[in-house]
Amino acid sequence: MAVPQKDAKPVKTGGKEPQPLIIAKSPAEEQRLKLERLMRNPDKPVPIPERPKEWTPRAPPEFVRDVMGSSAGAGSGEFHVYRHLRRREYQRQDFLDRLSEKQNMDEEYLMKIEENQKAAEARTSKRRKKREKLKLKKQMAKKAKVESKKESDKEESSSSDNDSEEREAEDDAEVPSFVMGKR
Repeated sequence: MAVPQKDAKPVKTGGKEPQPLIIAKSPAEEQRLKLERLMRNPDKPVPIPERPKEWTPRAPPEFVRDVMGSSAGAGSGEFHVYRHLRRREYQRQDFLDRLSEKQNMDEEYLMKIEENQKAAEARTSKRRKKREKLKLKKQMAKKAKVESKKESDKEESSSSDNDSEEREAEDDAEVPSFVMGKR
């Protein structure tokens, strides 16, 4: 019989199965693999990174201690200090320029949206008036038709059948005052 050894490590039979290594050959396949991995455990929360903060330059100092003079004989290290200060100031000015440009673009965009809304409202109101006008015309035509029918019934009862047939032929020959659906 085999005697179990004390130093032997127990073999894990349960747990995760080894996953085969799959190399994505296209961005679509890479996206598919990521989605499959996320969907294996739908209860697990998905890490959504926060939007990175926008870079802002360091504020200019309130009080400058070493003021650079224009006198000759500045040390060799002063040039490097000046160069860094100049670079920082240029970065700050570029940032302010980009910020003002972005604000201008935002304002233009909002103005354009407002103009588009006004134009759309104008078109809508114009079409609404046209629809109401057509509806009113249709109602008036219907009323006129009902009234003429009443009048024709009164006349028909008083006059002969010949006269009524001639009038009906005339009514059928009338051209409508408007046509629905055409421009």
